[in-house]
Amino acid sequence: MKNSNTAGNSHLSIEEEELRGISRSIAEIEWLLLSVVLLYYVFGGTAPGDKAVITLAMVLYVACIMGFRYANFFKHESRWKLAVETWIMTGFITWAVWHTGRLESPLLNSYLLVIISSALALSKLTTLLELALIAACFVFLGGDSMAYETISLKYAAGIFALFAPFVLVAYTTTMFASDIRYGLNKARLLSETDELTGAINRRGFAIIADRLFGQAVRYNRPISLLGIDCDNLKQVNDNLGHSAGDTLLISLVRSIQGQLRHTDILARHGGDEFVVLLPETAAEGAFEVAEKIRAAVAASSLALGGRLVRTTVSVGVASYPNDGATLDLLQAHADHSMYQAKLAGRNRVAP
Repeated sequence: MKNSNTAGNSHLSIEEEELRGISRSIAEIEWLLLSVVLLYYVFGGTAPGDKAVITLAMVLYVACIMGFRYANFFKHESRWKLAVETWIMTGFITWAVWHTGRLESPLLNSYLLVIISSALALSKLTTLLELALIAACFVFLGGDSMAYETISLKYAAGIFALFAPFVLVAYTTTMFASDIRYGLNKARLLSETDELTGAINRRGFAIIADRLFGQAVRYNRPISLLGIDCDNLKQVNDNLGHSAGDTLLISLVRSIQGQLRHTDILARHGGDEFVVLLPETAAEGAFEVAEKIRAAVAASSLALGGRLVRTTVSVGVASYPNDGATLDLLQAHADHSMYQAKLAGRNRVAP
C-alpha cells in the first residue's frame, strides 16, 4: 500500500470549501446591495431629511460586513453565519426602503438579492423563512394604511401582485440551486468512487480519513487502520485474463464489506491494495476485524474461466496512537505490517 498524500489538519473539508465559495458570492452580493443604495442616495433624489438616516444605515451595514468578513470573528464558515448575514441584508434593505418611499420605493426590489442569496447558499426551509420575513417587512412597510385596508380585496390584490414576483424568484432559484447541488454531488461522488469495485478511491479516502482521524485526535478517541493486499491477483490476471481479475476484485470487496460496520470506511488504494479505516476501534478490536476479513475471504470461492478460484489476503493493522500519531505514520505502519504478513507466508494478519 503506497502512502497517500492526505491533507494536513489545516486542510479544509469539502463542505468547508463549498461554504467558503458560497460566502465569497454572498460577500459580492452584499457589496452590490450597498452600491445600489449608495447610487440611489447620490443620484436618486433622496429627501434631505432622510439623508442622515440612510447614511447611518450604510455606515452600520458596512461595519457589519467588515466584522463578518475581515475581523476574523468567525474562524470557520457555517450556514448559520450565512443566514445571519442575509437577515442583516434584510434589515438594511427595510431601513433604506422605509426612508425612500416604503412600498413605492425604487429599492423595494433589492429584497430579491436576499432571496437569491438564501436560495443559492441555504436550504429550501431557510429560504421559505426568509420569504416569510420579507412578507412581514411588507406588512411593516405598509404602515397604517395597511391596517385599514387589509379587508379591501382590491388592496389585497395589489399587495399580492407586488409580492408575487418575490415568491416566483424564490421558487425558481431554489429549484435551480437544488438541481445544481444534485449535479455537483453526483460529480463529486463519481470522482471519489472506484469505477470497478464501487469502493471509495484514494482521493475520497484521503478526504474522509483526514476528517475522521482529526476527530479522533481532537477528542482522544481510538481509531485503527487496516492495509489489505490480495495474495494472488497477478496469477489470476496472468492465467485467466484481466477480466477474471476484475471479477475477483469485485468479489473481494464484497467479502470485506460483509465484515464491516456502516461507520467503517473501505477504499481501493490502487491495484490489488485496499485500506479500511475503523473509527472508535482500538488495536484489539481492529485485529479481530482483520482476522474476520481474512477468514471470510479465504472461505469464499469464485468460478472463473471454468475453474473454481480461491483467493486470500494479507492484512496489516495499525492503531492510533501506539502505531502513529499522524495519519501518514499510521498508514506507513499498516503498510509495513501488511508486507510482513506477506513475507511470513500470506493469508495472515500482522499487527
